[in-house]
Amino acid sequence: MGMPLEERLGSDIKRVEHELMAVKQAAVRPAGLTVPQYAALLVLAEQPGVSAAELARRCRVTPQTMTTILRNLEAADLIRREPHELHRNVLETRLTEAGYKAFELADERASAVERALAAEFTEQEQDQLRALLGRCSQVLTSQLKD
Repeated sequence: MGMPLEERLGSDIKRVEHELMAVKQAAVRPAGLTVPQYAALLVLAEQPGVSAAELARRCRVTPQTMTTILRNLEAADLIRREPHELHRNVLETRLTEAGYKAFELADERASAVERALAAEFTEQEQDQLRALLGRCSQVLTSQLKD
């Protein structure tokens, strides 16, 4: 075997990511949302009218996945999509009133998860953790280019 499991950082990163997503899923469920739907509403709350392509990039999902997310949010009347004023082939996506309500509930609960996680670390440790994760990201993305 090339490397024992307990030495593989990827396993630790995946475990924590899986645990975070499970806790966030439980947090946003009372708002009737999934984590990917919540992520889309979060971006839309900050940047109303953003295109689906940009939304997919910001949520780190494929365009096909974002199409499904948006279709489900639209069917639930949480968003509306309308042609852009100048670029008729571009659809602008905005939260509906029901979308804002669902987002606010989900965000209150998801933010509590984030605050609890952050509270386990000093500000310096949080900065260090972000720097270490940034280095992980650099190593991994540089391997994609090779």
